Amino acid sequence: MQKKVLVSGCFDLLHSGHIAFLKSAATYGDLYVCIGSDNTIHNLKGRYPVITQDERKYMIESLACVKECKINKGNGLLDFLDELAEIKPNIFVVNEDGNTPNKVDLCKTKNIELIVLDRVPSEGLPARSTTSLRTNSIIPFRIDLAGGWLDQPYVNKLYPGPVLTVSIEPTIEFNNRSGMASSTRNKAIELWKAQLPEGDPVQLSKILFSYENPPGTLNVAGSQDALGIVMPCLNYYHYSQDSYWPSEIKSIEDESILSWLEEHLYLIPLDPRGSNYDVLANTNITELGAKNLADAAIQCWNAIQIKDIAAFGTAFLASFHAQIAMFPNMVDETITPIINKYASKSFGYKLSGAGGGGYLILVANEAIENAIRIKIRRKDRM
Repeated sequence: MQKKVLVSGCFDLLHSGHIAFLKSAATYGDLYVCIGSDNTIHNLKGRYPVITQDERKYMIESLACVKECKINKGNGLLDFLDELAEIKPNIFVVNEDGNTPNKVDLCKTKNIELIVLDRVPSEGLPARSTTSLRTNSIIPFRIDLAGGWLDQPYVNKLYPGPVLTVSIEPTIEFNNRSGMASSTRNKAIELWKAQLPEGDPVQLSKILFSYENPPGTLNVAGSQDALGIVMPCLNYYHYSQDSYWPSEIKSIEDESILSWLEEHLYLIPLDPRGSNYDVLANTNITELGAKNLADAAIQCWNAIQIKDIAAFGTAFLASFHAQIAMFPNMVDETITPIINKYASKSFGYKLSGAGGGGYLILVANEAIENAIRIKIRRKDRM
């Protein structure tokens, strides 16, 4: 009797990469494909799919390798729970982007074999992803490495200090509400469409910051988001007291340092922040907390420049601890077990952006299985 194999995903803009993945998954048994509904994709990505759920179902069911396709009734990253209970698969197949801790735990609980496939195109065909096909947008995302929150006047008025960010290429489509500055990136796409315009990146960052925060905005987004997207490479933004915009910007464009960072940063996908998440509902913002955050960011910067991974990891973690001391809602009971699982495998860790979900970012010397790797945007891409 053939084993039942389950795959779940969006499968918008069906392409050769999808076909290669589904054909590989079908080698393990009868393939059942569960697709995210239009509303689920909108909630996760901040946009509706190009192809409706009924059309996607029709196309996938037309593939010879697929036994049946279902539209998931649930929502979120585990929107397929009802379908899983109905199908009762023996095997669950994901790619490296979809290998999230909650899926690992689900498979262990249900005694389902989890198989992770690499993105390997069919022979002679180029690698494809929906992200690259959707708009050909090369507008970056950003990762805040240390000092996050010091770009807000209600923090830096107590103690000045830097925020460190890297601009990263959109090699995958990071979820909305996941701490990768996706809201600011969406504004950049509204403003500039597929790519950043030519020009001085600091001035372009100011344009994007002003566009996202028009006069009268009550909750002003931190400027590290606009800067982190537009400024290539690794950057240090020093925020003086009671300021929205940095008084000093320093950049590292050295290829050996950027490559070193890429080698040692790993991202573990978590659920996106919930729609009711409010990091500011519980705060303890103090001068000491802001100072600890600033000191850790400076230590991070210094460690990166000499490529000292132990010192970098220690400062990286210190920055995160300083954040959660002032903003305890960044971590909850669903995230703590995942942190505990990976803490011993890293020199340091933090949550992306304002926490509450998104990605667990690890500083590690050895490869973390099935983690997402990043590609830092170089200056020559401007």
